[in-house]
Amino acid sequence: MSIVTRIGGLIEAFRPADGPPPQTLGAFFRWCLSGSWLMLLLAGVLSAIAGGMEVISALFLGWVIDAAVETGAEVFFTQHFWLLVGFVGFYLILRPLAFAASAASNSIIVGPNVLPLVLSRLHRWTLGQAVTFFDNDFAGRIAQKQMQAARAVTDVATEVINTVAFALASVIGSAVFLVAVDFRVGLALLAWLVAFVFTIRFFMPRVRVNSAARASARAMVSGQVVDTITNIKTVKLFAHAAFEDRVALKAMQVFRDRSLEFGQISTLFRFSLMTLAGALPLLLIGGTIWLWTNGQTTAGAIAAAGAISMRIAQMSGWVSFTLMSIYTSVGEVEDGMQTLAVPHTLADNPKAISLPRVKGEVTFDNVTFAYGRRRGGVENINLTIRAGEKLGIVGASGAGKSTLVSLLLRLYDAEKGAVLIDGHDVREVTQESLRRQIGMVTQETAMFNRSARDNIRYGRPDADDEAVMAATRAAEAHDFITTMVDHNDRKGYDAYLGERGVKLSGGQRQRIALARTFLKDAPILVLDEATSALDSEVEAAIQTTLGRVMEGKTVLAIAHRLSTIAEMDRIVVLDNGRIVEEGSHDALLAQDGLYARYWSRQSGGFIGSEEAAE
Repeated sequence: MSIVTRIGGLIEAFRPADGPPPQTLGAFFRWCLSGSWLMLLLAGVLSAIAGGMEVISALFLGWVIDAAVETGAEVFFTQHFWLLVGFVGFYLILRPLAFAASAASNSIIVGPNVLPLVLSRLHRWTLGQAVTFFDNDFAGRIAQKQMQAARAVTDVATEVINTVAFALASVIGSAVFLVAVDFRVGLALLAWLVAFVFTIRFFMPRVRVNSAARASARAMVSGQVVDTITNIKTVKLFAHAAFEDRVALKAMQVFRDRSLEFGQISTLFRFSLMTLAGALPLLLIGGTIWLWTNGQTTAGAIAAAGAISMRIAQMSGWVSFTLMSIYTSVGEVEDGMQTLAVPHTLADNPKAISLPRVKGEVTFDNVTFAYGRRRGGVENINLTIRAGEKLGIVGASGAGKSTLVSLLLRLYDAEKGAVLIDGHDVREVTQESLRRQIGMVTQETAMFNRSARDNIRYGRPDADDEAVMAATRAAEAHDFITTMVDHNDRKGYDAYLGERGVKLSGGQRQRIALARTFLKDAPILVLDEATSALDSEVEAAIQTTLGRVMEGKTVLAIAHRLSTIAEMDRIVVLDNGRIVEEGSHDALLAQDGLYARYWSRQSGGFIGSEEAAE
């Protein structure tokens, strides 16, 4: 392991955070940076040492000038040999080493580690949010907020080290030197610093507020653009490019207006600081010249004070720009914090256990859930599905079928009653362990922009290629996967599927989803219109495989095409969130109720809008 690698590992870049993110600014910074404070302090000390080198540079300049004035040219080098050795050694060895150490601490220890440290913590917390968190926002906006907040926290940390620590050391060292020359010159520097701090305190809160507004507007632009691009096929099918352009331009106009407001305040701030910076050399050089004319200081002191004043004047511009950047970043952190540092609305119970491998008995015990509204969802559902039983769920759109599945997966918590698996209340087990017990295939199949192999192996990440291919053959997907070629000439199982699987047909996406679920081999299987996108020939082939896969598993199958669930052990019929009929296919037909009407009307087709309207 190289020395750079060892030094770069002094901050653990992916260390988990301690607890949830706080919702106050200072505490949020501490949460983001916990575990890195010692190295940040070390980097700050090294930066301060480098800043102190600037004062020593001015001192050496003054000493050399005084020596030259006091000594004739013919003996200058012999009488002041060691001063000149120190002068050369300082500039060629000590000063470069101090700056190199400061640069290394920032570029190797802090810079490469703090951003991933903060981003990984924010990303982990965001992944733990309930589905409703993502339903209520743009995906692009959430991603933008994560990166924005992580980058801004990192910028604040590095700029405080690089600029504030460096500048403070320079100013403090300069003040000590000037007081040693004459306390009145030191008072002049103090007066200037008071004016500098007052200017900073006046402008910085305004910069911060404008920065937060600009960051929010920028994130909205990203969210709008990503939303349009994600749904680009719909945009083109409905010929709405002009409409989407207007929506995007409206968001961009807001961002432009906020940027102009930010530009106005930042320009006034810079002008004020530059005017103040110009006054410093006048104060310090003029003051030391006045002292020199009265015989109270030396020419070297004038040179040193001049060098210090010019350096601080130049530094004040740099510091003002950096402080504006820091406050801009603070505003962005606040804006990101408001979106990301919200409590989890669906958290694991602190005493939650890991659900062991289950037999698969599912119980809905007097369950009511209406998405926080008065109506909708399901009401007073009492249903037990025996381990290994195959249950079909039928109902018109909005009857509550998908709500039941969402409650089983604990995407939401029941408002009344309880959902149990093998007697375990799903609220008393960890969400991860619960969902590992359930395999699910939905009508809207989600795909990652990764290889076909990675998408299928998502069902069981430790599966070998042989198991992956066995699953794809069972799902009738192997043949078309072997013919795929992506835009980077990756072939077969290595070919990428595009964002959300856009390079595949609906039937192909569904077959890959089936393969993924087959590979997962969970004891509970949920099929939500699992074969709706398949043609009849492929569906017939897969039905045989599905029959084998369902053996020994508890199955909940939702379908509008009733022929796909006619062979289930039992069928329940939902209407307006309630179970209105229950029994086998033949028994329900014999009842001549709602199911029988569905069956007779669809003629092998689907439950249609007529039934939903009724």
